Amino acid sequence: MIQLSLYTTMGCHLCSQLEALVAALANQKVWLHHIEISDDDALVESYGVRIPVLVDGDGNELDRGFELERLSAWLRERGWLDEDALAGFTAPPDTTPPKGAHKRHGRRFLG
Repeated sequence: MIQLSLYTTMGCHLCSQLEALVAALANQKVWLHHIEISDDDALVESYGVRIPVLVDGDGNELDRGFELERLSAWLRERGWLDEDALAGFTAPPDTTPPKGAHKRHGRRFLG
């Protein structure tokens, strides 16, 4: 199990986005220890404009982890990245028309 800390604050939509990405991209179950920065002036000063900040067990921090490229590189460095899951985020969409589809007068119909 991957154990990480997340510096966050209530209502942080980027923190929620990061949590979802970590869960989707990790190659094993993730346990997040949430650290509320608003309860401590020193934490607000250190992390107030940087949240969400993800921290591994060695104290290595990741700012702006909600950016797919940054998060995937950080997870890969630690051996925690599910490459297949990442491919699902980065692969171009399938544009193959459905079987049995045909066009008539500029409109597509399924057969």
